[in-house]
Amino acid sequence: VAKKLLLKEGIEVVAYVTEMGGIEARIDSGDLAELQARAEANPIRCPDREAAERMMVLLDAVRQEGDSLGGMVTIIARGVPPGLGDPVFDKLDADLAKGLMSLGAVKAVEIGAGLGCARMRGSEMNDPLRVEEERISFESNNAGGITGGISTGEDIVCRIAVKPTPSIARRQHTVDLKSRKDVEIEIKGRHDPAIPPRMVPVAEAMVAIVLADHLLRQRVVRL
Repeated sequence: VAKKLLLKEGIEVVAYVTEMGGIEARIDSGDLAELQARAEANPIRCPDREAAERMMVLLDAVRQEGDSLGGMVTIIARGVPPGLGDPVFDKLDADLAKGLMSLGAVKAVEIGAGLGCARMRGSEMNDPLRVEEERISFESNNAGGITGGISTGEDIVCRIAVKPTPSIARRQHTVDLKSRKDVEIEIKGRHDPAIPPRMVPVAEAMVAIVLADHLLRQRVVRL
């Protein structure tokens, strides 16, 4: 429902797997429809076909070992108007981070340059402004489409780190509460060896919900 509301305003939200088991995808296109089509063409939901094939081989090997893999999912929102969010208590990036961290198995959220900004200089991190065809735009997007808690009009780019599935077939150490002794546990049944591919539509939905909420808030303020 949120995605349909956003689409009426020209806002698209697309997510896909960009890393799994240490294998990183190479994204060579900025067209969201193309990226989504390529991602949905394989079970890993990764737009880089070569990387997806390598991920599937690794995943099969790890599954045979009774283990699991973690990975990264990237979410891009395009067409978001500038001005969504608040500079203090309802920052757009803070609400996105809260929403994405609320998803099970997500252990970290990056927006824009993310953790990379800690290794950058101000001259590298800053997104210079310019006028192009009488429109103000940015030369780069290290801020990930949000500055000072408010959307800039550029693509909103989020990345989430998804932990490996904890329910694995391998024996694991735990504690017996009755005896207060160390024991081993072996989990039976079917469990996904990797969560990132299933996280893609969930992450899309969460970002869409947060953006729709802020869009409606902005409308109320303008009234």
